[in-house]
Amino acid sequence: MQIEHGGALDGAVARFGGAPSDWIDLSTGINPELFPLPEIGPEIWNKLPDQKLLVTAIAAARRYYGTRAEAGIVAAPGTQALIQILPELMQVGEATIIGPTYQEHEFSFKQAGWHVSHQTQIGEIPRSAKIVVMVNPNNPDGRIVPAEILINLAKEMHGRGGYLIVDEAFADPHPECSVAAYAGMDGLIILKSFGKFFGLGGLRLGFALTTHAYAERLELRLGPWAVSGPALAIAAHAFSHAKLLSEYTSRLKIRRKLLADVLSKVQLIEIGGTMLFSLVKFDEAHRLHDTLCEQRVLTRKFNYAPQHLRFGLPLDELAASRLHKRLALALSAIQN
Repeated sequence: MQIEHGGALDGAVARFGGAPSDWIDLSTGINPELFPLPEIGPEIWNKLPDQKLLVTAIAAARRYYGTRAEAGIVAAPGTQALIQILPELMQVGEATIIGPTYQEHEFSFKQAGWHVSHQTQIGEIPRSAKIVVMVNPNNPDGRIVPAEILINLAKEMHGRGGYLIVDEAFADPHPECSVAAYAGMDGLIILKSFGKFFGLGGLRLGFALTTHAYAERLELRLGPWAVSGPALAIAAHAFSHAKLLSEYTSRLKIRRKLLADVLSKVQLIEIGGTMLFSLVKFDEAHRLHDTLCEQRVLTRKFNYAPQHLRFGLPLDELAASRLHKRLALALSAIQN
């Protein structure tokens, strides 16, 4: 099963030409601005990450996410690693995925031998399901399910001997929708991406928030030194600087408005999204995707939704202006 992802700029360059620097890559939901990085001493690069470094990063994550002491927190080399591991740590059964959503969840459960069912609403979850997966805010439509509903669902799943997995990859700029404050309760596993909000997807860092007992199982499965020392040091720095975080979030809001303004100017209709991306509806979305590639703009199309196109964020006003010009040219080429 081949799953299409954003971020494949090299493939777009190979197909449509140009140099990578010619392109505006809007195919991911990763903040295009890197969070200000700390100085990292040579000892962190040279040595294996020690327990003190891990403990410091976990403590900073606990404060940042607002997670109780009753919760276990596990650092992993990206949430993708956790998505692949979780189905292997549970007794095989039926998993229900609320979607359409990030397809790696389905793929990982199927690879581990699970039967996977799909529903669009929580009220449609079959009684036979032992696992429910919810991405909140959802990717790609940005749908948010209120925390109260998710917590009640987690209690129900625990009563069945199962779990609710809440993937909060895009929740950092939407803290009001997070259930991280409830982490540690039975029946609930929360996945947190570090790289998307902080603009550091290449760092490969994520966290699982769960019970202490389940955290121990995950840590055992991941093995020693699962996360690099530099990644832990950067996370501890980023989580702990309130002033930098406030300024960084303010710039993100400006960037999101720049994208919304560009889409409005060319009369593309936003039907969903988050602070990190926008989903638009266009009758010939796949054709627009390819025509934009000819203009050196990479967006995210979906085989299961041929009328949908997802746009990541332009870095600044210059990038937004370039996007506006290229988007207008692409739409003109289609309409003529």
